Amino acid sequence: MTSRPKRIGVLTSGGDAPGMNAAIRAVVRKAAYEGIPVSGIKRGYAGLIGGEIESLNERSVADIIHRGGTMLGSARSEKFQSPAGFKEACSRLRQQPSIEGLVIIGGGGTFRGALKLHEAGFLAVGVPGSIDNDIPGTEYSIGFDTAVDTALEAIERLRDTAAAHNRVFLVEVMGRDSGFIALAAGLAGGAEAVLIPEIPVGASQVDQLCRGILASFTRGKRHSVIVVAEGATSAIDLGRQVEEKTLLETRVTVLGHVQRGGRPTGFDRTLASLMGAAAVDAIINGQSGCMTAWRCGRVELVPLAEVVGQRKKIDLSLYELAKVLAI
Repeated sequence: MTSRPKRIGVLTSGGDAPGMNAAIRAVVRKAAYEGIPVSGIKRGYAGLIGGEIESLNERSVADIIHRGGTMLGSARSEKFQSPAGFKEACSRLRQQPSIEGLVIIGGGGTFRGALKLHEAGFLAVGVPGSIDNDIPGTEYSIGFDTAVDTALEAIERLRDTAAAHNRVFLVEVMGRDSGFIALAAGLAGGAEAVLIPEIPVGASQVDQLCRGILASFTRGKRHSVIVVAEGATSAIDLGRQVEEKTLLETRVTVLGHVQRGGRPTGFDRTLASLMGAAAVDAIINGQSGCMTAWRCGRVELVPLAEVVGQRKKIDLSLYELAKVLAI
């Protein structure tokens, strides 16, 4: 294989994240600048198996940098995870002899597939796209900043209503089994408490939370906003307990998938552009089995073997700071 691939393929897989379109745009336009054509693979690994592949050019990605979602579509493919499905995907790639490198945009599950393709002999470079920000090796993944801003806007709107009616509001944010969104949004939104999966929520923690809410009301604060990561505990069940223990009117708002969509922030657009271009450079240089990562203000390459199957640790000092500032 030459150092300059004849063609690069790009796909998005797993959950969509604001900024993925900006990354696709960067891949296509950086490759075009280098004189390399690009093929877009629809619906992630499912589309790869199904041969849903089309050529992309500079005009194909016009006016998408500000759009949420992904123009290529996404899917979770159980078939790709099976030996037979993976073999079919590899066969499909080999039927496209001009594709000599893949830029694969997604999260942890997506990168397991990228590593397998690398081990099967294909040039594969990952670009982290996940609102959860739970991908090890990078300080930020594409979509996280936008998801935090979306959650923050909701928290601020709900605080207005909480203050008007002297209520307690529990706001459940996404994040699966990680508390990155909850912690960032809770800290920025001045939440009275933040509950994250990394800190177990048992009966004693619920009692402590309720005592804290009552103490703040005793000090003259007439409302409270509690941010709950979806993987920490059921916000609905917790809301019932809080109302029973405090006798304060309590409401629960589950933000859900609204955090996935919408216009990406300037940071996410910039991050996606830098990472998409860096992934093309990596493939041109013959690098594979790696992921673009944001570290100390610059994009670096990290081996996928150091990412797949690992868990990103949350900065618990931020959790402690959120508690201090909520007093």
